[in-house]
Amino acid sequence: MATVFKILSAILFLTLVNKGSSSCSLNNINIGSTRSGREIQGKPEWNVVVINNCSCIQRQIQLACRGFQSAESVSPSILSKEGDSCLLINGNPLSPFATVRFSYAWDPPFVLVPTSSILGPCS
Repeated sequence: MATVFKILSAILFLTLVNKGSSSCSLNNINIGSTRSGREIQGKPEWNVVVINNCSCIQRQIQLACRGFQSAESVSPSILSKEGDSCLLINGNPLSPFATVRFSYAWDPPFVLVPTSSILGPCS
């Protein structure tokens, strides 16, 4: 009887672990940009919202940001450029359903796309 209980417990545990890890992907990191209406040094300002639409923490979020530049400074604690990649919030965890916001000024706007992240615990 104890062996059956251990096997059922192991199956339940593995099912929960598998469900938590497979329920999130880069598709759950949504990025939206809207024009603020302001201009900085003659360039339109864009407000960016990054949302973790997942029940799991995601950290070390990398975005493709080839050629990214801005006429207004973006805090490196929010977005730090490393070559053609940008690291979001210094790689710190973005909680489930949390957002990160920043603004930049450039024309044309940049298409920021998540390229990688590390999944953490799920709620």
